[in-house]
Order: sequence, then C-alpha cells, then structure tokens
Amino acid sequence: MTDQEIIQALIDRDEKVTQQFFFQSCRPLFTSIIRHVFSYEVDYDEFVSEFYLHLMENDANRLRQFEGRSTIYQWIKVTAIRYFIAKRKRLVNMQDSSEKLQDALMRKEKVDSEQAMTAQMDINRLFELMKNKRYTHVIKRLVLEEAEPKAVAQELGTNVYNLYNIKKRAIAALTEIALKEAKRHEKSIHI
Repeated sequence: MTDQEIIQALIDRDEKVTQQFFFQSCRPLFTSIIRHVFSYEVDYDEFVSEFYLHLMENDANRLRQFEGRSTIYQWIKVTAIRYFIAKRKRLVNMQDSSEKLQDALMRKEKVDSEQAMTAQMDINRLFELMKNKRYTHVIKRLVLEEAEPKAVAQELGTNVYNLYNIKKRAIAALTEIALKEAKRHEKSIHI
C-alpha cells in the first residue's frame, strides 16, 4: 500500500489496516517514543488507542493534513511525539494540581486542628470561670458531647423538661461570662 492509501484506509476506518498500522507496523516506533517521553511504564494499547482517537477527531482532520511531503512513518513519528509530550504535560499538571490540593488540605487540617485546640482552651477557661458546675456539666454533655437528654437528666437526678431549663440558664450564664471576658480582653489590648 502507498502512504496515501494507508491514510485513506485509516480515514475510512478500515479495521484491518488500522490494526496492522498502529499495533504492528508502528509498534517499535511508538514503543520508542513512549519510552523516551514517559519515565514510567504505560499501557501501550491504551496510549496508542488514545493517539488514534486524537488523529480521528473532527472527521479525521489530522490525518487529512498528511500531504505526502515525507513518509507516513516520518509524519506519524512527529505527530506522535508532539501528542505524547502534550499528554505528559497534562498528566504532570494533573499530578501537580493533585499534590497542591493535597498540600492545601493538609495545611487546612493543621489550621483546623490549631483552631480546635484554641477553641477547646477558650471553652475550658470559660468553664473554669463558671461558678455553677452543674451548668458546666449540662453544656459539656448536651452541647459538646451531644449526649441523649434522657441520659443526662438521669445523671443529674431530674427529668428532661427540667434539664432543658437548666441548659437554657447554663447557656445564658456562659454567654454572660464570655462577653465579660471579651470586654476584659479588649481593654487589655487598648492599654
């Protein structure tokens, strides 16, 4: 077959010619290109099939660009090198993006854990300032630990209805202490 006949058979999607050309005749060429472009092992069939689809896009526009000024093998070599280098860049960019995302998530986790520790220290400080330890217990169990109200009511020797009243008063007391601490902190900054 001439180069033009091969191109036309590929454009016509001749299965026998396509299989022969991409998976037998060009195999050493593609294997060499892949080995030089990628620093890791890749699946030959998968990559060459992707390259074939690339050539066949837009009604085989890329294949139709073959003008016969060189051999089909020289033309396919240049086209394949460009394609596989671009593919490697896309894969590297995807990997870089993935690594950047992973780094950002790790930094966020660190910030989140630092914020959680700071918040825990703040709440412990406020609990120390509360005079009514029963209020502290109710807030810890119901709000922070999300314990069942019935279990907390039993712990305190009361009923659930009364527990909600205690919780309401406890949150009001905690809010008052937090506001006083915020004002005290604000004054110490301006001094």
